[in-house]
Amino acid sequence: MTYGSADVSEGAGPKSTLASTVYQQLRDDLLRGVFESESKLRVEWVVSRYGAGASPVREALNRLASEGLLGRHDQRGFFIMPVSAPELEELTRTRCWLEERALRESITNRTGEWEEQLVLALHRLARAPRRLPEDPSSNNPEWEKLHRAFHRALIAGCRSHWLTGFCDQLSDQASRYRLISQDGSERDEISEHRLIAERTVDGDADGAVEALLNHYRLTAAMCMERFNESGDPRVSATRALRSRR
Repeated sequence: MTYGSADVSEGAGPKSTLASTVYQQLRDDLLRGVFESESKLRVEWVVSRYGAGASPVREALNRLASEGLLGRHDQRGFFIMPVSAPELEELTRTRCWLEERALRESITNRTGEWEEQLVLALHRLARAPRRLPEDPSSNNPEWEKLHRAFHRALIAGCRSHWLTGFCDQLSDQASRYRLISQDGSERDEISEHRLIAERTVDGDADGAVEALLNHYRLTAAMCMERFNESGDPRVSATRALRSRR
């Protein structure tokens, strides 16, 4: 599918500000699964949808492509990155490797302030509804933000901005797959998060890592079940993403 054409002139305002706004809006839509996997994104259509000029839109698209959230063909523009079972397996494996190291380092170097921030992140996450009250079939954007904040708080004490940066990129990629695994699934997510946090605060590195990796692997397993429904990972993924909009 191609997200099509519109004739919209350059928007007003500083290009960098507009580019940042388009970047954030488009990034949020990508992580929420608004677009179909492997569909094309034409600059003109993005200009029309987000109300910005072509220059800031191209800057935003290039930035998202550099982060791996969009694909780019020479001379053929941008497209939504595909989702597949093999990609999910590699993503989950790599995320587990990196976040295990980040979590162990955070526990080794833990401080009272870091523990307080982690407990606060868990508290905020536990209080937020997972779904929108007015539309139980839709994810709550605020929960998504708090969920990301919790996982970031877990590894915030690792003392490596490189490592946390890599983990953030993998978290972005994993967000799209979580949308697939959540459709109609039964899962006590807050208990999983609480167990991770409790073992982390207790200084139980092995137990905390075990709980965290089990959490990620369960998400991957549930997503794989969705993939297996049609026998074609990309087909089932596209259907699942449509159902979560």
